[in-house]
Amino acid sequence: MTRLLAQGQPVIPDFGEASDCVRENRFLCPEWVTDNWAGVLQPALLEHVKLTLIAVSVGFAISLVAALVAHRFRIVERPFVVFSAVVYTIPSLALFQLLVPVTGLTVATVEVALVGYTLLILFRNILEGLRNVPPDVLEAARGMGLTRRQMLWSVELPLAVPAIMAGLRVAVVSTIALATVAALVIPEGLGYPIFLALREAFKTEIVVAGALAVGLALVADVLLVGLERALTPWARARRVA
Repeated sequence: MTRLLAQGQPVIPDFGEASDCVRENRFLCPEWVTDNWAGVLQPALLEHVKLTLIAVSVGFAISLVAALVAHRFRIVERPFVVFSAVVYTIPSLALFQLLVPVTGLTVATVEVALVGYTLLILFRNILEGLRNVPPDVLEAARGMGLTRRQMLWSVELPLAVPAIMAGLRVAVVSTIALATVAALVIPEGLGYPIFLALREAFKTEIVVAGALAVGLALVADVLLVGLERALTPWARARRVA
């Protein structure tokens, strides 16, 4: 069975021409996965990666700037935390519905919502990482004649990397999960084949698309762990010692 699309709507599959596995709607039909990888699953996977990368990148940039400002001016912290916490508590379906009248059934609607969900996690972790730098380290940096900006980029941010990466890992995994709901707004991402399969009660597509979403989250988390280790060589040296 090959999934066809007409004007963005699914065409009811012809199970009569499909294999016995597909006609009987078994739990997993490898031949369906092979036939539909290039036309259905791979594009959905790539779209899911794109939605996640854009949301996390924009969210990280906003959170980093906000955290740096709040680190310098504490008065900024509470308003940003309140705003991001309010956004974070809104259910994803409700947030999409609130945004649709403004931005329409577009990628912008999805990305605004996904970015909003990353802000609280990233902001708090970045700010806590900056504030948890040992005072004696900062004092030593001042004694060496470093300016405030030099201390930020050479001392505080590098030492905050573990906390920042912890927040980034949570944000990425949660964004991958939330991006599946985006199929209610746009026909993109792994959520789209899942919703189409639910409509048809086709088990293989549900299982495979769901497994790809889980696998994507696991791979992303492993890559971020590797990135953290690469950015903090002193931590590895300390563990070895």
